[in-house]
Amino acid sequence: MASDRAKSRRRLASEAGQSTVEWVGLVLVVSAVIAALGALAGLALPGGELAGAIASRLVCAVGLAGPCASAHDALSVAYGGALGSLVAERAPQIRYEPGMSALPVDYRHCREDRCAAGPGNARVARSVSGEPAAVFTHVVDCRPASPTPGANCSGAAAGNRYLQYWLYYPGSATGEGSTLLRGAIREISAELGAPTYHPDDWESVQLRIHPDGGTEMRASAHHGYGGGWQPADESAYTVSGGSHAGTVEPAEFARITPPRRLGLIPLEPIAEAHPETRFAITPPWRKRVWLDPEYTGTD
Repeated sequence: MASDRAKSRRRLASEAGQSTVEWVGLVLVVSAVIAALGALAGLALPGGELAGAIASRLVCAVGLAGPCASAHDALSVAYGGALGSLVAERAPQIRYEPGMSALPVDYRHCREDRCAAGPGNARVARSVSGEPAAVFTHVVDCRPASPTPGANCSGAAAGNRYLQYWLYYPGSATGEGSTLLRGAIREISAELGAPTYHPDDWESVQLRIHPDGGTEMRASAHHGYGGGWQPADESAYTVSGGSHAGTVEPAEFARITPPRRLGLIPLEPIAEAHPETRFAITPPWRKRVWLDPEYTGTD
């Protein structure tokens, strides 16, 4: 009897393995056919990204790649395999100015300063309350074969890809910095009718990738992108205390969040599903730079 049960288990395992192989084969065949049809139709699909995106979706649908809620799978589903991998590979290292305690977080889970306050360790990935460091992503593709719908891809933008990394902080304290006087500054400024603090803060760091692979980088600071586009030797940028204004100038600070410790969250599907979400300032999907990647303002 035991021998029969063992044989039955081996047979079922063999059939499951064969089924998995057949599904993988089917996914690859379908992807190859779509890529071939695209080429015949003159679509010039870049790097087979469409086929990769469809394969990724099919693999997730049949449960062959583990939970599809993982960051890498989410990026692949949102942008296709190759572009999703690029977004992950070029995620920035965040360097924090001394005295800054806030971490960028997922606003759907944390919208209070206390839940975003992180430890002072050299490498930080979670706030004291357990919120993971998170960055929202957005891609503007200005390549002729795959332009982002509605994007302004004229002029300097033509042919480029733009990777936008959006950071949300529950509050902004412009003018307070990281000094011990920030509490007094906030109280006095509020009494004078010119508060230095407001809830919600969206900042961003963006990469511009040229057709030849050359890459430049810029970061938001107050009402624009201070310093403009600069060569991106490394995807690292510094966040100041208080206002969270960013810069891509070289700086060595002990407190950082490495790229691999960041949760990367595609923002397009969230913005599409919940465009009405209210913030004290304009959210990324309502900013001009969302579809006009060369725009120099942050409004």
